[in-house]
Amino acid sequence: MIKGMCRYESLLDCTLDLADIALMNDALDVMDDNRTLAEEASK
Repeated sequence: MIKGMCRYESLLDCTLDLADIALMNDALDVMDDNRTLAEEASK
């Protein structure tokens, strides 16, 4: 929801389940890791 990956309504109406949320969380972690690595490499 915060990063625009899903809508709050999708959580309420069970369109998304915990597995979907876990996948999105993993994707956000990878994005953050990649951003950190890119910043360190550019120094």
